[in-house]
Parts: sequence; structure tokens; C-alpha cells
Amino acid sequence: MAASVFDSPLYAKLFPSGDTGRLFTDSAAIRAMLLVEGALAKVQGKLGVIPDESGAAIHRASLEITVDPGAIAASTGQNGVCVPGLVAAFRKEMEAPEHSAFAHWGATSQDIIDTALMLRMRQALTLAETDLKTILTSLANQAAKYADQPMPARTYSQHATPTSWGAVIATWGMPLLDALKELDELRASSLWVSLSGAAGTSSALGPKADQTRTDLAAALGLNDPKRSWHTDRTPVLRIADWSARVTTILGAMGQSLIGLSAGGIDEVTLGASGASSTMPQKQNPVAPSAIVALSNQVSGLRSSLHAAAVHQHQRDGVAWFTEWMTLPQIMLSGASALFHAKTLSANMTPQTENMNDALGGLGLIHAEALSFALAETMPRPDAQAETKKLCAQAIETGQELATVAQVAHPSISSATFQATQQMGCAPNQARAFAAAVKAL
Repeated sequence: MAASVFDSPLYAKLFPSGDTGRLFTDSAAIRAMLLVEGALAKVQGKLGVIPDESGAAIHRASLEITVDPGAIAASTGQNGVCVPGLVAAFRKEMEAPEHSAFAHWGATSQDIIDTALMLRMRQALTLAETDLKTILTSLANQAAKYADQPMPARTYSQHATPTSWGAVIATWGMPLLDALKELDELRASSLWVSLSGAAGTSSALGPKADQTRTDLAAALGLNDPKRSWHTDRTPVLRIADWSARVTTILGAMGQSLIGLSAGGIDEVTLGASGASSTMPQKQNPVAPSAIVALSNQVSGLRSSLHAAAVHQHQRDGVAWFTEWMTLPQIMLSGASALFHAKTLSANMTPQTENMNDALGGLGLIHAEALSFALAETMPRPDAQAETKKLCAQAIETGQELATVAQVAHPSISSATFQATQQMGCAPNQARAFAAAVKAL
């Protein structure tokens, strides 16, 4: 198989990354770097740092010239960074040495690479935002529709107490809604321009270094950090952590959907499911499985990315190379998880009859409610002991818990054993989530 599932024709439909995938290609990286070089020259020309005519010429050329990644591979391998080869190829293609000599004036490779990265990360966040809104809308619609649909809540995969399908959805949706609301602050705190020269001192950028950085940020629609961040990878980590957290939230949703769609439970259907090569009866939960796998991958990559934030001195090749290897995979994993979540949230359907049936049986799911009802007339520890005894009696006799409890304690209300009366705030949580999404 391919080294990465995101670059694999075989697995392209299992782990699709959509438009985000196009942002993390060599061609996209080079295009973004040329845009930065062009914007920098134009700004420097306007400020008189370089001839204005040269700045305009470089800017114009940056929009027209393309550089083949393969053509600068040898230079990248030798230098450990692609910018020297890129600048040389760009100057050659300009065929205007009187202007091209001013390209990349006072900048360092990291300025160009990091700023270009932020241009692509900005687009990736926009795409993620759109997907999140779509997912949240689908989840909110179901949460509102099924706010009062009872079903078993499960802890340690065992029946716990009644909840509602709408509330279960809300537990997935609320942290996604929180993530969506964080995006404006994330953009402001992390989408930074980088321009501080060879060692972060801006020495070669001249006396107008600060103004150049500010104007470059404005030209590119990025934020000016007002300092060097060559070895401060905080803005990169913030964006990656946001994407990883969203992927993890979706992973939890996927894991639960695998369980709820399992044979013998069948409380949720997922829409289009996967087929087995040998067992015709099977409908495999492919989409939620892919999401969980992506979440697992992100967990490991996130650790590597944080390790890469430990730089030595003013630039660290080891740390920087590690970031290049891990960051794209984190962002593509997030994009792929969002893709699958869009399909799942739009197509998953509760099997309400099975949910209702799962609440039946001996009615042991109402044990907690029974213990608190008994606690109204006896000490809480005694009520718990009595409930355990009554549960054991129900299991031994095959009678419903309600029957044996009401024989022993005739004053116990029948509402104690009705799931619709024992969901607590679950319906309200579902409606609150739906309302919050609607208010966006």
C-alpha cells in the first residue's frame, strides 16, 4: 500500500480528505511560498526597501510563474529546505535579473515556509468550519426530533439508566459546537505572518523591518505577531490541537455508533454500510470505524508534533523536519474524519422500536430510580441494599423488577419504572443543544 492512505488511489474513498488534501501537496506549498515572496517584494517596494519597480515586477511574476517540485528536489535534499532552490528557479524564470535580484530580500527560508503554511492552514480551517456547521445542523435536527425518545444509557457497555437518543446526540454535538465557537479566537491567535530574518533578529530587513512585517501581514490577510516565532511553535500547535480535538470528539461518536449498530443491539442504522467478502448478511460500520482509526492516528501524531516543538537555539532542523512530517497528517486526518461525520450525521437513523425493547426485559435499568424512591422512607444505604435484594429476586424468579418491588413496597409509584419518567434532564439537554445550533 501507499506510504500514506491520503495519497493512495486504493484507499482514496475510505480516507477522503477533499479540498483539504489539495492544500497539502508540493504544488500547493510552492504556490503559497511564491505568493509570499511576491507579496513581500511588493510591500518592500512600496516602503522603499527595494526599488518599487522591482517589487511590482516580482509580485507580478509570482502570480504567473510555476515551479515544478521535482526540479528543486536535488537542491532541497542538499540544503534541507526547499526555499534556496525555489528562489533560484524563480529568479531564472523571471528572466529579469535587474528585478529578480531583489526577490527574497532580507528574508530567511523559515519566514517563507511558515507564512505560506499559515495561508494554507487558514484555508484548511475554513473548510473545517463549513463541515462542522453541516454536521452540527444534522445532529441538531435529530436531537430536537428525538429529544424524548428513551433508550438505555450505557456505562462500561452495560445498561445504566434511561436516557434519550436526542441527549446522546447532544453529548457528541456540544463539544463540536464549542470547537466551532473557538475558531475566531484561534485564527486571531495563530494565523501569523513570519518575517524576522536569518536568526530572528530582522537584521537584514533594515530599519523598516517592523513596518515590513506589519504590511506583509495586511497584504496576506494574516496577523502580525510583532515578534519572531521561528522557534515558538505555539501557533502551529494551537491549530493542530484544535483539529486533533475535533477528530477525537468525532472518534468518540464513531465508537459509540459502532456499538449501537452492533448485531444484537441494532439501535441505530448507519445508512450505506460495508459488505463482507464472505458473509452476505453483514453490514459493516465502515464510516465510524474509519473515524475511530483516524482518531487513533492523530493521537500518536499529536505527541510527535509536540515533541517537535522543542527547538535548540534559533532554528532546529530536526524539530522542523518532524513538524513537516506530522502536521499535514494531523490536518488530513481531521478533514477525513469530518467528511465521514457529515455522511453519518445525515444518514444515521434510530431504531426506536429496538430502543424501546432494550428498556424492557426485567426492568433492571430502573434500579437506581427504585433505590432513591425507597430512600424516601429509609436510610440511603438500606435503600440500596433493599434494591440489590429485589434485583436478585427479579433475576431468580424471572419477574419484572416493578412487580417484585411493588409487592414488597406497595407505595412505590409505577412512574419509577417508566423510562419516559426517568430520563432526568436528558430531553432538555437535547433541546438546548438543538437551540444552540439554531442560534448560530
